[in-house]
Amino acid sequence: MAGLGGLHRAASHLSRHLARLRGFQAARHTQGHAALLHTTPALDAEGIPIKMPSLSPTMLEGTIVQWTKKEGDPIQPGDVLCDIQTDKAVVAMDIEEEGTLAKILVPDDTKDVKVGTVIALMVAEGEDWKNVEMPAIEGAAPTPTSATEEAPRKSAEAEAGHGHYGPSVRLLLEQYGLREGDVPHGGPHGILVKGDVLRLIKERNLTPKAPESVPPPEAPQPAAAAPSQPLPPPTAPVTVAGDGYRDVEVTNMRRTIAKRLTQSKSGIAHSYATMECCMDSLLELRKQYKADGVNVSVNDLIIKAVAVALTRCPEMNCVWQGDQLKTGGPVDVSVAVATPSGLITPIVRGADSRGLEDIAATVRDLATRAKDNKLKLDEFQGGTFTISNLGMFGIREFSAIINPPQCGILAVGGSRLVPDESGEPVTLMASQLSYDRGAVDDLVAAEFLSILKSLLENPQSILLGSYVSQPHPLAALL
Repeated sequence: MAGLGGLHRAASHLSRHLARLRGFQAARHTQGHAALLHTTPALDAEGIPIKMPSLSPTMLEGTIVQWTKKEGDPIQPGDVLCDIQTDKAVVAMDIEEEGTLAKILVPDDTKDVKVGTVIALMVAEGEDWKNVEMPAIEGAAPTPTSATEEAPRKSAEAEAGHGHYGPSVRLLLEQYGLREGDVPHGGPHGILVKGDVLRLIKERNLTPKAPESVPPPEAPQPAAAAPSQPLPPPTAPVTVAGDGYRDVEVTNMRRTIAKRLTQSKSGIAHSYATMECCMDSLLELRKQYKADGVNVSVNDLIIKAVAVALTRCPEMNCVWQGDQLKTGGPVDVSVAVATPSGLITPIVRGADSRGLEDIAATVRDLATRAKDNKLKLDEFQGGTFTISNLGMFGIREFSAIINPPQCGILAVGGSRLVPDESGEPVTLMASQLSYDRGAVDDLVAAEFLSILKSLLENPQSILLGSYVSQPHPLAALL
């Protein structure tokens, strides 16, 4: 009977507890479904993470320049989501999946976003993108706080006098030698309040630290005798803001350029060879093209001549792949283009098999899109040889640094009029070849420049399809 009495008491206690729960649920129900849904939002759609991609072999972080899609926009394979500034250029990030852009986690103009960071969420087509669930993935970027939430927080912090506690709390921490992390935060929204510090002081029976002694001020020295002449007026303070200088932010692209050029100059055995050639025939050929309505520049003719010379001297057309040297591949000529963000080298692929008009149109298109930061990744990565032309700026001759993994770069200077042996004026142009001595022998470099000189001085041969390589005259001396 005693056991049955205990069961009856337990059942009565359980019934009273269930009654209280039903009363609580009824009270919550009278507040309306809207309030209930507001306090417990339903996150049904599972978010698909979109991570910061590595858009170049040397890219470790990048800048989200701007989003071309908005939250709720449909996404089709091949659509551009955003523009990302890498360590080399601004590249459009596209996607190969189909769905809806649900949440942008990293807003426009966010810098130094690590590769692999989750920058946005998408959901499958047809799912509710407004109720997206954040997947538990490491590297997810924190959702930026809205302006309406940020303003009250900042104002509260300003009133407190410090990030998460007020002046009285800071004074107590300094008096007792405590740090903010030593005290459990018990205030609203995780704010450290004075009572939290006093509670810890009482629990640990702490005593205030002795104040640091401050040395007394030095007594003023007696003034010397007044000078016979009046003192000069004090110099006006230099105003940094108005000195005519301005701060220029160094972009990731410029940092990478400096880093790679330093590595190239210090890690590659640079050798140099310079040649001069007569440009009269080439300039005359350009005039003929212009008279026929073909817009071809001197640089376009030089690109074609260099490409043909690389096919006739394939040992010069080489690149490093790890520790292996690769030769005999396609002739892909990189052309240095100056942009506001720094130097970039778009590639004229298969330049040896292209016509002059095709090369001219390709270079103009690449240069225009390079200055507008619209190049695709494969349009400036790769290449087997580089041309840097500063002749149009009046530079007669200069040295260029090799762009690894390539093994050669041609620095093209400006042309000038000089008298020849008979006293007739001729147009000469100097070009300096920088080559990797670990990959290219001096004889190979000399042979390449000899072929290039012959092509530039006889530009009609650039258009010839066949060529029989002749031994270089220095070969007999080896």
